[in-house]
Amino acid sequence: MKVLIGCETSGIARRAFAALGHDVWSCDIEAAEDGSNRHIRCDIRDGILSEGWDLLAVMHPPCTRLCRSGRRWMSGPGKWTQPKRLPNGRTWADMRAEFEEGVDIFTTCWTAPIERVAIENPEMNDLAKDRMPADLPPPALVQPFWFGEPAYKATGWYLRGLPALQATNKLQEPRRGSADWKAWNAVHRMPPGPERARLRSRSFPGMMQAAAHQWTDAATTEIRSA
Repeated sequence: MKVLIGCETSGIARRAFAALGHDVWSCDIEAAEDGSNRHIRCDIRDGILSEGWDLLAVMHPPCTRLCRSGRRWMSGPGKWTQPKRLPNGRTWADMRAEFEEGVDIFTTCWTAPIERVAIENPEMNDLAKDRMPADLPPPALVQPFWFGEPAYKATGWYLRGLPALQATNKLQEPRRGSADWKAWNAVHRMPPGPERARLRSRSFPGMMQAAAHQWTDAATTEIRSA
């Protein structure tokens, strides 16, 4: 199966699918962290989506301005009114430009000429939902601890032609407020810094191993029965 992992530099998803013997490539505007020769450095909108892929998994498209937590920087009361505050050193025009880029990347991937698409993105705010394709379903939400990863991070998958992920190794949750509970919330408690966004968006290997198995199994079954 020919698989494209879009918007990924870590190689975590690419390696999970490749371990099953598939023809897998990743792409991003940045270089691959692992130096893999199976990584294409490009903008995912620049034609690569039309190269005959069986499955597209888009890992971390720009979502800061599309997600619910980012709405306060986009608009005040109602829709597209002047925000009460803006991030230091940024303008409303900056926010709008980033919003438009996020919408364009997401919709380009969702409407790609590929039968099976999975896009990782948080639940969107109302401004972003207004700009989405009519056939976009609600995200299928999962947690890393469903897949043996001791962590909390609600992860939304927008799926076309693929099943929702099923838990494979669900861990017992720690007592709220305990040391383990605080450790599981490390992603949310991460301090500000230049690497914060990259580290917060990093894939969980257990989740990606489950995705590789479940999605390629479903696709293979569908292809064989066609």
